[in-house]
Amino acid sequence: MELETDLDPGVLGRLLPGRAVRSYPAVLSTEADAQGWARAGAASGSVVVADYQASARGRAGLPWQVEQGVGLGFSLVVRPDLPSAREGWLYSVATTALADVIAATGASDVTTEWPDEAHASGERVAAVGVTIELGGATVAWAVVNVLVVDASPPRGPLLARSVEAIERRLDQAPSEVLDDHRRRCSTLGRTVRARLVPMGPSGVQIEGRADRLLADGALVIETPRGSRVAVLPHHLGMLDRVDDPDG
Repeated sequence: MELETDLDPGVLGRLLPGRAVRSYPAVLSTEADAQGWARAGAASGSVVVADYQASARGRAGLPWQVEQGVGLGFSLVVRPDLPSAREGWLYSVATTALADVIAATGASDVTTEWPDEAHASGERVAAVGVTIELGGATVAWAVVNVLVVDASPPRGPLLARSVEAIERRLDQAPSEVLDDHRRRCSTLGRTVRARLVPMGPSGVQIEGRADRLLADGALVIETPRGSRVAVLPHHLGMLDRVDDPDG
């Protein structure tokens, strides 16, 4: 299988100068490749992209469909200065960054769905997943996995803009990112049901109003009894929208 020319290593090298990039015609998953590379010492900013992924995965291992030649799926290695207790913050960073990129294309009504999706005109257009390696009190490295559903060629410029947007948001003050995340997040104010991992008949579920976002990436849910529970992105299996009888 030949690599699509818009993801050719030479093309990507010009778009992402000074950055380590692995580009494949096909791979099991860019996440798996990037994780191995990160463990072997890949520098922050290293990118793995493939035209086809046989087993692409997002948050909580949920399957992704990256349409060959149309979708864009890649993984970015980062080594952030981030305490372990705030590992979920990377979801806020990546989701907000993708919303920035989508909005810059001229798409209308760009919003985010906590914890991992960007929408335009009510449709999912991009999603993220994050794998974390902790090093004691800090995050040693992370792999940010990105899916853009419709990214017709040439995809290289979109890849470059997405990587740069994630890194730019990662360098921003948390208050700036959080303000923009809250402004765009359509989950807030809804009645939701959070099903935590591991999911199953006896799994933990939290239902209530999505109240606010925190600087560790958590969504605070206010239950009907008035208690508030903070749910972290990496503890979430599924978030369901619930019909509100009072709405």
